[in-house]
Amino acid sequence: MRDIVALLRWHIDVGADEAISDSPTDWTKVAPRVAQPSPASAQPSPQGRNASAKAGGGAAQSRRPGPAQPALLGTPAAGATARTMAAEAQTLEDLRAAMAAFDGCALKATATNLVFADGNPKARLMLIGEAPGEDEDRQGLPFVGKSGKLLDMMLKCIGLDRDSVYITNILPWRPPGNRKPNPNEIQACLPFVERHIELIAPEGLMLLGGTSASALLDRSEGIMRLRGRWLEFSPTPMAAPIPVLPTYHPAFLLRQPAMKRDSWRDLVAFKKKFLTP
Repeated sequence: MRDIVALLRWHIDVGADEAISDSPTDWTKVAPRVAQPSPASAQPSPQGRNASAKAGGGAAQSRRPGPAQPALLGTPAAGATARTMAAEAQTLEDLRAAMAAFDGCALKATATNLVFADGNPKARLMLIGEAPGEDEDRQGLPFVGKSGKLLDMMLKCIGLDRDSVYITNILPWRPPGNRKPNPNEIQACLPFVERHIELIAPEGLMLLGGTSASALLDRSEGIMRLRGRWLEFSPTPMAAPIPVLPTYHPAFLLRQPAMKRDSWRDLVAFKKKFLTP
């Protein structure tokens, strides 16, 4: 009995705190899902094409194709589809709708809500975290749990609040058990984040945590090496570079309170660059 309790406690400690199904699934033995074409999209036979042409007087009927969906979840095809869908979004509402229609990330199937963003879309400063947690997934807003309360306190220390910044995440869906997102999930969703930044066009970016820093900056260093360093990010090759400051994620600071000193230095540097007259 003690062994079972210890095993359960270990699972909770590593973040596996909820069950997705009644029995475990060995994903190494599950074939990837392949999107099946609808009957309307099937190619007709030559005889059928000829018959259709005669019935319609030979006039071709034009149809506007819907958004192409990736053949395999989490593959490079999913990232390519996301990039196409993101590029077509001209407003934040368009982008949110595109993300809601995107089926190339398996996290969508296990999440409760799409967590899009919070704050002021016209803000000069933008903050980007990792992924929603349990509270965020339930409410559909980023940074509303314990780490969100700490973030609010951090912003207040430099004269900011949610009405003066814009907040989003690398992933819009919660990974089960709050586990770290895998590279396929990040790459599938990254085009939406890049388009999100392009639409907001902030003067400055603060990246919260190693996942957001490594994903957007394409750097292999960990957050302890990246934090506190001013870097640059361009959402498109032709866009002007945006100053970027990576720092620790509030969830990390809750586990490692001693690191708040470094985060305070980062906040002061952020304030000095963008908020000091």
